[in-house]
Amino acid sequence: MICTDRKQDPARAATRGDPFAGGTAVVTGAASGIGEQLSVQLARRASNLALIDRKAEELAAVAARLRAEHPQLRITHHVVDLADRDQVARVGEDVLAEHDTVTVLLNNAGVGLAGRLDQVSAEETDWLLQINLHAPIALVRAFLPAMHSGARVVLVSSIFGIIAPPGQTAYCTAKFGLRGFGMSLRHELACRGIGVTVVYPGGVRTRIADDARVGAGVSEAEDEIGRTLLDKGLRMDPADAARIILRGVQRGRARVLVGASAVALDLLERAVPTGGGAVLSALYERAVSRHVRAAANQARTAQHQGAAGRP
Repeated sequence: MICTDRKQDPARAATRGDPFAGGTAVVTGAASGIGEQLSVQLARRASNLALIDRKAEELAAVAARLRAEHPQLRITHHVVDLADRDQVARVGEDVLAEHDTVTVLLNNAGVGLAGRLDQVSAEETDWLLQINLHAPIALVRAFLPAMHSGARVVLVSSIFGIIAPPGQTAYCTAKFGLRGFGMSLRHELACRGIGVTVVYPGGVRTRIADDARVGAGVSEAEDEIGRTLLDKGLRMDPADAARIILRGVQRGRARVLVGASAVALDLLERAVPTGGGAVLSALYERAVSRHVRAAANQARTAQHQGAAGRP
């Protein structure tokens, strides 16, 4: 699409008043983590909500709490497994049957998949790509006809959409893809006055590590090391992350870095291309070495104790 009418610049329009009040926000991954906090903060800013997640009980609990706190708002919840293409295809119609228009589409839901290319099956990769890349694109297609000038599309990528560490080939493929999709879409929608923001969270304390899948070829030791490193990096409170995201969206930012780790790694990648991935690779190798040494020490200790106990 070639834009010839640029009467409204989304980046400038975003600074006029509160873009969320009185509108409707669609939030995926709304049952916990960043998605839940985005929903909480949007409700406080008088936004109606359509909440989407696959976890039925947790999603219903979030929706019930927000309805009790904000009875004046229209808050609906929709149980959808984004891994299921048929469910994704239906959810747009289901949401728009309850809400006339969409002011903000927050594609926040995502999953993790640990393992090198040779450790992860094609089926596992397809599962991740469907949830992290194909579903967000499909949801943009579904809701775009209901979005008008001043609306926003938000795509939550990852710092792994900027840097590419080892053991994350599938995840990086999806997050880099979401980044490119959002950057191009921003230009395509500029003449319609619809803003597009791509978000790059660093270490936010969500359940992505707990819910992540591990490639069929990943050993228990590698899985343990990877989870330990990930847990150490997940420090930011999801509420703080949500505030940063909504501030960036309101200001019409094209990109929003969330957390000090995301800012630092982005700067490193700009200064030294592939530098961020190299740093994380080195940290992983050091963790592997420590794990191997610790296991060897435990084995020696057990051997000595066994020898001392023999007559």
